[in-house]
Amino acid sequence: MAKVLVVEDTDSIREVVVLALDDACFDVRTAADGDHALAELQAWDPDVVVLDLNIPGPDGLEVCRRLRSFSQAYVVMLTAKSDEVDKLVGLASGADDYLTKPFSPRELVARIQAMLRRPRSRGTPEPASGRVVGPVRIDVEARDVTVGGEHVELTRIEFDLLDALTENVRAVSSRDALRRRAWGESWRADDHAVDVHLSNLRRKLAAAGAPGFIATVRGIGYRIDRGAR
Repeated sequence: MAKVLVVEDTDSIREVVVLALDDACFDVRTAADGDHALAELQAWDPDVVVLDLNIPGPDGLEVCRRLRSFSQAYVVMLTAKSDEVDKLVGLASGADDYLTKPFSPRELVARIQAMLRRPRSRGTPEPASGRVVGPVRIDVEARDVTVGGEHVELTRIEFDLLDALTENVRAVSSRDALRRRAWGESWRADDHAVDVHLSNLRRKLAAAGAPGFIATVRGIGYRIDRGAR
């Protein structure tokens, strides 16, 4: 059963769309604003997103732009506008299709079914010089980190610690291994320094939308949280 997330702030439209999708045997969830939509996208990983352009919080264009950094879900953009420029902007942001209100729920279902008959890879795209782990994208060569498409400003030490932890997301990294990775073999930073920098790194990732990304393994060190793998 394909999963469809409906992001629409108008109750009457959302209810009609959900009813049509339910009748077509889709697994449906809803969101009424951009923040809720992004949370559902990361937690549920839908196959298709029906996305209204004019929603509260991050609007449809911004939600679409962010989801493209971690998801290959199909996106059908909904809008009350009929201007060709708006359609082009929506498609440029990463949408796959576009419907102008008022629209036929049956047509929406038909378009979604047509999309799913030509499935594309569900794998998350990985930058040539880095990796993607959950909502976090690490570009090693550029030393750049983004969460949901938004840049996160890290210090050199914080970046090196994150780089080390995400090289093997299933492994636990000891404090000593992290210290040597971030400061080098000859530097005598103690374990407390590692903890302080990890705390700052966690705070920045949480503020950017990736809380709990780094887990503590008592008595050993740190690892990437299993939910982010």
